[in-house]
Parts: sequence; C-alpha cells; structure tokens
Amino acid sequence: MRFAGDFHIHSKYARATSKDMNLENLDVWAKIKGIGVISCGDFTHPAWFKELQEKLEPSEPGLFKLRGVQSATRFILTTEISCIYSKGGAVRRVHLILFAPSLEAVAKINAALGKIGNLKADGRPILGLDAKEAVRICLEADPECMVVPAHAWTPWFAVFGSKSGFNSLRECFEEYTPYIYAIETGLSSDPLMNWQLSQLDAITLLSNSDSHSLAKIGREANFFDTELSYRGIADAMKKKDAKKFLFTAEFFPEEGKYHYDGHRACGVVLKPAESKKYNNICLKCAKPLTIGVLNRVAELADRPEGVKPANAIPYKSMIALEEIIADALGMRVAAKKVRAEYENIIKHFGNEFSVLLDVNVKDIERVASLKIAEGISRVREGKVHIAPGYDGEYGKIEIFPKRESKHSLSQPTLFS
Repeated sequence: MRFAGDFHIHSKYARATSKDMNLENLDVWAKIKGIGVISCGDFTHPAWFKELQEKLEPSEPGLFKLRGVQSATRFILTTEISCIYSKGGAVRRVHLILFAPSLEAVAKINAALGKIGNLKADGRPILGLDAKEAVRICLEADPECMVVPAHAWTPWFAVFGSKSGFNSLRECFEEYTPYIYAIETGLSSDPLMNWQLSQLDAITLLSNSDSHSLAKIGREANFFDTELSYRGIADAMKKKDAKKFLFTAEFFPEEGKYHYDGHRACGVVLKPAESKKYNNICLKCAKPLTIGVLNRVAELADRPEGVKPANAIPYKSMIALEEIIADALGMRVAAKKVRAEYENIIKHFGNEFSVLLDVNVKDIERVASLKIAEGISRVREGKVHIAPGYDGEYGKIEIFPKRESKHSLSQPTLFS
C-alpha cells in the first residue's frame, strides 16, 4: 500500500505550538495534506498521553485511529525529547525522536523518563540523559521501539550540530549505534548533502515536518509502498527491502533556518568559504557566527557532492502549496484569497501532495490560474530562487522574481 508518513509533529502541550494541534484537527489536516500515517507527537506529556489513551483505538498492528470515527488517517506513537548532558569534555544537546509500537511501551518509557526529568513541563521534555541511555530505555520498554536523531544537523540541538554535536553516530551512541537505523535530515539539509558522508550509507534518511501548527504538517514527509503497520514502516526504515521506501519529500534546504552561516542580530549571512575567511567571526560585532548546516556537512564529508550511494532512497524537493499560490498572486500566505485558492484546488484534487507531486499541470490550469500552475511546474523542476536561511532565519523563496517580466511567464528560466 502506498502512503505518506509524517513522524515528527508536536501537540498543543509543546512550547510555541498552536492550541489547535489536537487529535481531531490532526486527523482532518492529515487528509488535506495527503498523509496516511501521522505522528501523535509528545507522548511523554502526561495530559496528552491520557488523551491518547482515551481518544485513540488500535487499527492495523502498531497503528491507531480516532476512537469511533470512520477515518483513513492513522496515528503512530512518536515523540521528541531533548537530551542535555556532558560527554567527552563538552555539553551535548541532542534531540531524539522515539518510536513505540504500543501504548503499553509508551507507559514504560514515560515511567523511566519521569524519574529523570519533569515530563509535565513541556511536550518536548528537557532531560539530563545521555542519548545512548535513551536508546536503552526504549529497547527495554519494547525491542520494537526505535530511536531516530531529530533534525540531525541543526547547530544547537542535534547529533551532528556545530554547537554541541558529535562527529559520528558512534561517538554519540557507542554500543547502541547498531540500533540507530535512521536520522532525520531536518529542514536545512537534504539527502544530496547527507550522501557526502560515507558513514551514513547504511542509515535511512527520514524527512518530517516537525510541525508546530496545522498548516505546516507535511512540509516534509516520507513515502512508502509497504504494509500499513508499525512493523511495515519499521522494516522499510531498516532497509529490509529498499523498494518499500519510495522517496522523501523535502524542503529546498536553502529555505531552512540554518543552511548558511551567520549572525541574525547583525543581519550577517555568509557562505562557508566566507566564514572561514573571517575565522567564523561576525563582521559587525566580532561575536562568533552560528555555523550552519552546509558548513558542518562539508566539515564532516569524506566525498564530494553529487555521489549517490548504492540503495540510496530518492527524494523530491517541494514548496508548500500556499506559498506557491501566495508568490503567484503577489500576496502574503495569510491572505484570504490565498486560502480560498488553496481550498478550491484541494477540493478538486483531493490533497496537497497530489497537487504538488502528481497532478498534471494542464489539469491544474483548468482549476487554478495559469500562473499558479506555472508556479507548481517551476517548483517541480527546481526553477526557484532562494536567499538561504541562517542563524534561525528562514530562507526567502521567489518562484516569480520581481525582476521577471510579466510577458516572460511562459519562457523557460532557471534560477539558482
């Protein structure tokens, strides 16, 4: 069975997250986006875990659905935790995604983690816990549990982060490294960048939204053709059958908040070579730059960009449909006309992933404007211009640059 999965989102109990992030709304928006299996998020939070127990019922093995509701949306039990601890003479800040096959396993994980930190404080709890110990706790709760390093390259909170990470998975997870089957590439990197590290050849590259609001669900996702079950997903992640994991849908990495180096407070943004020239120091205030993902990947890479490992999972780059519509109309994403166009397109084609990835552009032209259809076509072909993100600032995308003539709409153009 073919379906899309988004395995990293947050609930209304996480900091800086919309109060609309409840199970009922997640069920609805998964359909709008085209997601078959969505994370429940934040299962360590006591109040949220109680809701999961009350509102979810088992469906296929290891997956869940809203209790008493006829819905195609399936929930998978995952959560994110923040491990902050000292190791190797440095403070480490590593975020992890925990996967569990049952509510019983979740209860055991929560009991163990509750002895280490305050699970009530945040949907993504901060724990003084070595990342490898988190793997041990999960495997003791149930051998089918999995641990995936979250947004693996983010400077401040990631296994490879420039500010507090490691140079290899083995440095971080030691004897538990064989149980790390996947990493989450995050918004600021894509598989092409990760393929530069031979140490990741056997590791599956996942892409998830890490969404804090309903509209951001599915901004990155994973596409499978496998049995609809926890084990089916787990086996695909473990590369037991390479054909079962079809591809990932990705941000253009330049759009991510940490792609380039920089210092947001001073508006300084630099390519890695420029940062090196200035000794990683801000040109304006002389404080250290935040070293971004592109630079960090280059630091750890042992082969050039462009090499594709054997059995690598393909990927497709995309931009959210509302952003494409807004750019085509010359409006803000929040504009009412943008929302109306979005709803009209979804009504005709069923879900956002179908529109972004599959529907014939000529069919889109019959429902939306020529320019919106052209925007979708350009994104599929990678014909976009992006001012890269840096130091917590999202990159700025232009599909139709302001300098472009109105009369050049149908002319072939390629933007870096």
